Formats: sequence, C-alpha cells, structure tokens
Amino acid sequence: MLHTSKSTQVGDRVLILCPAYVAGKVGVVCGVESNSVSQTSKRWIIQIESENMMVSLTLNEFQTLSPEFK
Repeated sequence: MLHTSKSTQVGDRVLILCPAYVAGKVGVVCGVESNSVSQTSKRWIIQIESENMMVSLTLNEFQTLSPEFK
C-alpha cells in the first residue's frame, strides 16, 4: 500500500522509484538535507534497508509506504 510522499516524515518507510540502481528497494527516511531550503528542491536522506547505503532523493523519486506495509 502506497500513499502520497507529500506528508513524508523521519522514520517513514518508502519505496524507491529511481535512480535505477536502487529502484524497487525499500528504505527509511532519516532526515532532510540541510541545504534543501525550498519545497521544490527539498532532498531527503534515505537509508536502504537491504544494503549498507544511504541516498539523497527528491519527493518524486520515492513513495511513502503505508504503516501496515511489511
């Protein structure tokens, strides 16, 4: 189950849509990049669950998973 990424919060589980090398993986939102000042350029730091990797993504590059998604 997916819902809008507009209400993204730290700790949310997300499905990564792109870039291709992490697309389809699930991650956890760790925070917002400190230099992301405007809403349109806001970038989120995402920890990939299945790997020891973090990525910086914009809202259109991931979707928030509903809390009941396991």
